[in-house]
Amino acid sequence: MTVLDINEIKGILPHRYPFLLVDRIVELEADRIVGIKNVTANEPFFQGHFPDFPVMPGVLIIEAMAQTAGVLVLKSIPDRENKLVFLVAVENARFRKPVVPGDTLRMEMKVIKRKASVAKMAGVATVDGVVVAEVEVMCKLADKAEKPPAPATA
Repeated sequence: MTVLDINEIKGILPHRYPFLLVDRIVELEADRIVGIKNVTANEPFFQGHFPDFPVMPGVLIIEAMAQTAGVLVLKSIPDRENKLVFLVAVENARFRKPVVPGDTLRMEMKVIKRKASVAKMAGVATVDGVVVAEVEVMCKLADKAEKPPAPATA
């Protein structure tokens, strides 16, 4: 069951190939979303990561999870065409198993806290029911005319 297809996602997120890392949304609730990324052998990052043993980089798994979270945040905003969602924090990232060509990455993100312009979400990515990654991300809404937020400091 597809709730949002790739064209609908492109109407919400500003990302485009090769950096759009969500192919469809299969579940969407007020505080929870499930996105799908079909990992294929012709992803550009596999040319160098690694040519003889292709593995999806962990940072791109996190990015795919953050984009899924971004769909949830932007979907609920009436003037979303004037907004961007910036990833401002990544916490408790864990990578359990490699993601390889042919895998279907299922990313479930849940809202932990949400304020007017900030959302903290926790997520789990699985392949065939096996956990491959976990993360907490914080996203900040900004007007497209604004500069990106300053990096978070520890």
